[in-house]
Amino acid sequence: MIRVSGVGCCLVDRVYNHISFDSELFSVCQSKKRGDGGLIPGRLVFKEEFESYMGKGLEEVLEELTNRRPADKINIGGPGIVAMIHAAQMAYEGSFAFHFYGRGGSDKDGSYLMEAIKKTPVLTNNYHLGEEVTPSTIVLSDPAYDNGAGERIFINTIGAAWNLQAESLDDRFFASDVVVFGGTALVPSIHDHLTAILIKAKSKGCITIVNTVYDFRNEKANPEQAWPLGERIESYAHIDLLIADFEEALRLSGKTAISDALEFFKSNGAGAVIVTNGSKNIHLYAKEKSIFRRIRDLELPVSNAVYKELKNFHLGDTTGCGDNFAGGIIYSIISQLSREEKQLDLKKACMWGVVSGGYSCFYMGGTYFEKMPGEKYQLIHPYYEKYKEQINE
Repeated sequence: MIRVSGVGCCLVDRVYNHISFDSELFSVCQSKKRGDGGLIPGRLVFKEEFESYMGKGLEEVLEELTNRRPADKINIGGPGIVAMIHAAQMAYEGSFAFHFYGRGGSDKDGSYLMEAIKKTPVLTNNYHLGEEVTPSTIVLSDPAYDNGAGERIFINTIGAAWNLQAESLDDRFFASDVVVFGGTALVPSIHDHLTAILIKAKSKGCITIVNTVYDFRNEKANPEQAWPLGERIESYAHIDLLIADFEEALRLSGKTAISDALEFFKSNGAGAVIVTNGSKNIHLYAKEKSIFRRIRDLELPVSNAVYKELKNFHLGDTTGCGDNFAGGIIYSIISQLSREEKQLDLKKACMWGVVSGGYSCFYMGGTYFEKMPGEKYQLIHPYYEKYKEQINE
């Protein structure tokens, strides 16, 4: 039995689709300078900061932006839990156990999350409800943005996630084969103590995967400085795989070019790195003497099969695309571990990530609820086969 334990962002997403980022009304909400609390496509802002920026409450602004319509979708969201759910759904045939550590509130959103997660293969023993408000995000989605590639904006309430402490990670967490840290910038205590947590995880023999999220807290505090990842830059030396999007990679490294960002991660010891960039190519490398077979700087494209279908049919939105990408990576890694491969194939993991992230655009919201075990795997596998043909042409 391979044990996978995850900690990080878990919240309720309220998705509003077809919000035009080019509208005159939206322009009033747009950021004028970094960290000011205004909206920027692809990025996240805290509710309190956005309200201060606008000079009025979020609900009032939402009524204007959405013409008073309800959310198109309420779903499980967050880079921590969505990636874990997708990996667990894809790994339905193997001998795996998925445990998620998180905090919610004793409110309607908390009850929804608890019941919804129970409908997935992820175990909720370490997800607890307290007195604070449940973390949530308003997701504004514009499928037509970026020439039809789509984009989202996130307005986040941290809530009960403030109460998840480093001490909440028990001995069973560190007894896992793989530990996943997903979107910890939205779980402040975990994020601020990530160096010590990663060091302990590696000392116990865990494979460590870090999947980042836009860090508005540090962007606002120091917009001209690189975002910290834990207490010290030493964090990177204890990360087997770092997954970040283009903007996050630049801000974490403090660089302005992706090549320089990748060099920063290499020089600071990260075993392997994947950088996504929406509908553009992903960048990846795996160092020698990492858990992966060595890969020098490599680029991989998005799935042509998925892209063509999305161009013709806007069936869903891009919410959860990056989270499901990370879930596909995790699935491939643990599948390779189960076959006792001596060194893991990062390129193959990225192939599963690409089609997993792409497929999430066919439905609204990050989490897909299966009617039966294996359903999602069966839906995605044909795209994996087509993608193999695409990149081997």
